[in-house]
Amino acid sequence: MLLVRAIIRPEKADYVMKEASEAGFQAVTKMDVYGRGKQKGITVGDVHYDEIPKEMLLFFCSDEDKDDLVKVIMRTARTGEGNYGDGRIFVSPVEDAYTISTGKQGL
Repeated sequence: MLLVRAIIRPEKADYVMKEASEAGFQAVTKMDVYGRGKQKGITVGDVHYDEIPKEMLLFFCSDEDKDDLVKVIMRTARTGEGNYGDGRIFVSPVEDAYTISTGKQGL
């Protein structure tokens, strides 16, 4: 079982979630986050914005489904070739998961 975290542009979040759902990845957690990456913030006129708003989407999937999910996110979150600020995807192992209402283990 894996946790796939996608930190993406806010204007892409709904499209990514729609396409992921249509690909079979309906369960998602969405959070507003702020930060910066390689672009080190952004300067508009005389004002420098150190932290840029992003959305973080959390998906859980099986090891076998990881490549399909990552491809969907990459395809839908990208704004163009090599554009800074399109985001990052992080994949981490998940030791276990439980459904609180039933106590059932796993996805």
